[in-house]
Amino acid sequence: MKAGADAGLVPEILRRYREQPAPATVDVHVCGVAEQATLLRTGEADMALLHLPHDDASGFDTKLLHVDGQIAVLPQGHRLAGRRSIRLDDLSGETLPRWRDVPGTGPVVRDGSQLMQLIALGETIALLPAASEAYLRRDLVAVPVEDAGPISLVLAWPERSRSTALAAFVRTAVATARSARPGSSAPPEPGVPPEATPAAATRRRPRSRA
Repeated sequence: MKAGADAGLVPEILRRYREQPAPATVDVHVCGVAEQATLLRTGEADMALLHLPHDDASGFDTKLLHVDGQIAVLPQGHRLAGRRSIRLDDLSGETLPRWRDVPGTGPVVRDGSQLMQLIALGETIALLPAASEAYLRRDLVAVPVEDAGPISLVLAWPERSRSTALAAFVRTAVATARSARPGSSAPPEPGVPPEATPAAATRRRPRSRA
């Protein structure tokens, strides 16, 4: 997962999962921008939190956990910092960051701390999921962007996984996300990996890392 990019769900997901009988050990890896899918594809992680449509989820099964709007993160004193909301047209001409190998005109960003520092210095602005506002520095301003598309937070894992530990974690994550948004009409459980025997699951991967 990226730092501050879990919509506040991960602590409660981990607490609930660890209360289950014989839970697997979960090692949480906080990574840089756009690294989650790569770690999942190389087998360095068993599951990952991705943000659609920005992350590439091809080759993964996924479960929706949260849908969020977007905010513009601006430095204090920015021309738009005092607005209650803005539209994408209002950001015309603004410098936006480049994420790793993605082409762009702004500074290259490798992690969230670097991004926040660059915004505070007036070097760039950023469009982020609205839940990110809870983690912003005090010298930054968040303004809702009315016409920005929604961002879907999903839990992803390799297709056709038969890990019982992973299946239990996915079910816990989905239940936790639903309880965090009462009345949600999110789809039911298709796509949760089928359970194999405990021996097969242990033989495949004794530890699960998000």
